[in-house]
Amino acid sequence: MGMKYNKDLPSPNALKEEYPLSPEVAATIRERTQEVCDVFTGKSDKFVVVIGPCSADNEDSVCEYVTRLAKVNEQVKDKLLLIPRVYTNKPRTTGSGYKGMLHQPNPEKGPDLYEGIIAIRKMHLRTIAESGLPAADEMLYPENRSYLDDLLVYEAVGARSVENQQHRLTASGMDIPIGMKNPTSGDYSVMLNSVTAAQNPHRFIYRGHDVTTEGNPLAHVILRGGVDKYGASIPNYHYEDLVRLLEMYSAEEYLNPAAIIDANHYNSNKQYKEQVRIVSEVLHSRNYNPDLKKLIKGVMIESYLEEGTQSIGPGSVYGKSITDPCLGWTESEQLLYKIADQC
Repeated sequence: MGMKYNKDLPSPNALKEEYPLSPEVAATIRERTQEVCDVFTGKSDKFVVVIGPCSADNEDSVCEYVTRLAKVNEQVKDKLLLIPRVYTNKPRTTGSGYKGMLHQPNPEKGPDLYEGIIAIRKMHLRTIAESGLPAADEMLYPENRSYLDDLLVYEAVGARSVENQQHRLTASGMDIPIGMKNPTSGDYSVMLNSVTAAQNPHRFIYRGHDVTTEGNPLAHVILRGGVDKYGASIPNYHYEDLVRLLEMYSAEEYLNPAAIIDANHYNSNKQYKEQVRIVSEVLHSRNYNPDLKKLIKGVMIESYLEEGTQSIGPGSVYGKSITDPCLGWTESEQLLYKIADQC
């Protein structure tokens, strides 16, 4: 094969032994996982907000962000369930560009996956220890999630991965809620087929093993907008879109019907300030229709310490996204209090 082997990587078990959970962190994760699961089973009516940087590119700034988020959480925890977005892999449409901390623990240096898997585990451990808030990550590479599967309380499958069989089968073996995004085309059927696959048991090859899964009853959808054949954005957060989703959910037998609305990506056409308006519209639709209030469990928001985006290189601004543009902290904090008031 035209492939160069760079180095052997540690097994997930070996990495977990080297960087283990403390009893306190393990207890925090168990408690928070139950809280998140209770929302998706309907036992809790708290509103989920998955919020944080487009890509977790720097341990210090990510930890500072999550620590700030924890302070807000103390003020809104009766109404909201805040889940930090600590995304350590970055999907690239053309395969080029920054692929996340897993690939490049230092964005200004070349790829180093050995150091990357260590860096992402250490960062997740630190964010939980300092804030008490376990995080969400994206399952971009199914085999790699084993390095973090004891740390996360929520995962998402992205628009480019949702049709992939290995992602669907792996999701069926998870014991936390996992959101299946609509594909870039915006096709609801593909997204719901992915939910069906994830909710059912399967037998397949995973990390060199013959495995059987029980199915994940907490698999659900994430609406993130799509694009038409000309590349124009097609949002799917409007009231009519949500009602259509409700009708499609109702037409089949799904376990724990649920949806999260991604306020950025093609719903905002990557106009990051539009996230504030989009979240407000989602809350209005939810409050107007009791069935939608039951279905729509939360929102996703891209947010960092500083607003906007920047290029990788000298003179970079601490806490500013190097991938998609994000809301800044001040506006994000105001939005969280507004969500708590209106949800």
